[in-house]
Amino acid sequence: MENIILTTFNDAVHKVTISDDGSYTAYSKEYDEHYHSTKDGALNESLTKHVIPTFKLKQNLHEIKILDICFGLGFNTLATLYYRKLYNIDTKIYIYSPELDAKLIESLKNFPYPQEFDEFKKIIDSLVDKNIYEDENTYIELYVGDAREYIKNMQGFDIVYQDAFSPSSNPMLWTKEYFGDIASLMKQDGVLSTYSIALKTRLALHENDFNVYINSGEDIRDATLASLSEVVTLKKVDILHKISCNPQVTSLRDADI
Repeated sequence: MENIILTTFNDAVHKVTISDDGSYTAYSKEYDEHYHSTKDGALNESLTKHVIPTFKLKQNLHEIKILDICFGLGFNTLATLYYRKLYNIDTKIYIYSPELDAKLIESLKNFPYPQEFDEFKKIIDSLVDKNIYEDENTYIELYVGDAREYIKNMQGFDIVYQDAFSPSSNPMLWTKEYFGDIASLMKQDGVLSTYSIALKTRLALHENDFNVYINSGEDIRDATLASLSEVVTLKKVDILHKISCNPQVTSLRDADI
C-alpha cells in the first residue's frame, strides 16, 4: 500500500525520500534540493528548528499569528498543530503560508505523512481543495503564488518560519530587501526561525535591525533565530566579530539576482 502511495505522489519534478528520523520528505528536481534535511529528518527538523524554539517564547499568548515561508509539504504548519495538541497549549493559531508550486499542492493528498499527522489529514484536504482551513482554534490560509507579492500588505506576525529553499537555489527569498519586508510585517517582539546559519543570511537579518541568535540543542545541528527585540534567554551571534573576520562576505541583494 505504501509503495502505491509513493508512486502516486512522485511526478516529473518531485520524488519521495525517506529521512533519518523515519519520516518522508521529497526531492525537488526543479530546485535540486530536498524539502528537508534528510540527516535531521523531516519531522524532527520542523519541530526543533522552527516550532519548539519559537513556541518556547510565544506559547503563553492567547493568539499566535504565524507566517510560514514556504508551505512546501506542510510540515511546519502541521508540526505546529501537533505540538499544540501534544502539550495541550490553549492558544488559537493563525497561519498564513505562500507556496509557488501549484502542482506540489495538488499532490499533497497522496503524500505519506508521519503518523503524528494522521488526525490532520482533513486539514491538508481542505487546503488542497479550497486553500483555507478553519475551526474554532485554527485558521490556515494557503496562497498559491509568489511569496514576495503575498506578504506586501501583511502585518502583526508573532512568528515567521523562514523555510524557503536555500539561498543558492531560491535567492529572492533571502535578500536584504526581502528581510526588510519581513521586518516590517513582524511585531517588535516577534521571532523568526530558519535552518540557515550562512553569514550572508545572518548579515541580511542584521542589516534590517534583527538581533541574531543561535538555535542549538543536543538533537539538532545549529540553526538561527532572530528578533527585532532583545531575547535574553537566547545566545546571541557576535555579528560584528564575524564581519571583521569575513569582510569579503556581503548579504544578498535584489539587484544582484
